[in-house]
Amino acid sequence: MNSLCVDIGYHSLNKWGEQLCGDHVEVITPAEDSTVLVLADGLGSGVKASILSTLTAKIISTMTASNMSLEDCVATIAKTLPICSERGIAYSTFTIIRITGNREAEVIGYDNPRVILLRGGKNTPYPESTLEIEGKTITRSHIALQEGDAFVCTSDGVLHAGVGLSLNLGWDRKDIIAYLERMYDANMTAKTLATVLLDECNSLYGGRPGDDTTVCVLKIRSRKPVNLVMGPPAKPEDDNRMMALFFGKQGEHIVCGGTTAKIAARYLKKSIIMPPLEEHPADPDIPPVSEIEGVDLVTEGVLTFSRVLDYAKDYIGDNQHYIRWSSQSDGASCIARMLFEDATDINFYVGRAMNPAHQKAEMPLQYNIKMRMVEELADCLRTMGKRIKISYF
Repeated sequence: MNSLCVDIGYHSLNKWGEQLCGDHVEVITPAEDSTVLVLADGLGSGVKASILSTLTAKIISTMTASNMSLEDCVATIAKTLPICSERGIAYSTFTIIRITGNREAEVIGYDNPRVILLRGGKNTPYPESTLEIEGKTITRSHIALQEGDAFVCTSDGVLHAGVGLSLNLGWDRKDIIAYLERMYDANMTAKTLATVLLDECNSLYGGRPGDDTTVCVLKIRSRKPVNLVMGPPAKPEDDNRMMALFFGKQGEHIVCGGTTAKIAARYLKKSIIMPPLEEHPADPDIPPVSEIEGVDLVTEGVLTFSRVLDYAKDYIGDNQHYIRWSSQSDGASCIARMLFEDATDINFYVGRAMNPAHQKAEMPLQYNIKMRMVEELADCLRTMGKRIKISYF
């Protein structure tokens, strides 16, 4: 196993007036260093298309993850999909990206737009062969992976964006590539890159998509650990043990909470410094950050953590708050960037001690709320594909 890992992000627009999306993305991780991603686009739109794409994505991803042949996968799809009563065919296009050992990608396509490979932020051509299975022309490619590779797969709603509106004939592949190269930033997560492209599609559609539109990005990156400690231990005699484990871990270190910061400063034999506010422009709802030599970020506790949780819930949904936390310098935004964008492996060190300040009537923040926030944030981060470990003290 190498040090590379997979970051996946996707998002969809429903066809205007439809409650369900006719595209479906399925991701399976059969092994720690292997991933199967399927993007299926069902015939038409609405309920029928949703059923077709969901069945296709689930069947293909499960069979591919079990190392069944492509021929068997396609044959099973042909026999399983319900027949459209209006058009007399069972039809769902699909794209498969199978990552093996985090070293090689197999890209398979049937009638979906061809996958775009960005390497170093630039479009990179790759070899492609074709084969006939069950009367269908399937494309297949094998690509040796490099750190930073980003595979962008889409449904044809992306190509149709702007038809008859801002663009006469829709968005050509070369124009999509030019847009991606112009907007690409090496620090962007897969979800952020997918969101940026989908937002442009929505703009070209004038906010009224004429087709189900999905963008899915799979990005190859190296593993990066981040460690976060919050709250003092239930037993004061465990202060040094918790800090020794926390600072002994490789990676960046975040300290949340005033009391926790004092424990960390005492352990490191350093002072807590309040930097000038102009270095970290204040958010009126988020207490300012402080500094301790040897710590990457020091923030207030529950209020800051609560905002991070809000950002995390939005990130795994529509990702509408990205512009806010990606550019601001308050504590919550800094934590969000470190956890959502930088980290692949996150270790939480959570103290179980009660904070007397949280028991006041005017601050109804109870101990169990803090514990629940940690668990909720951990769940969100797992959904993002992060490895999570929580240690309680």
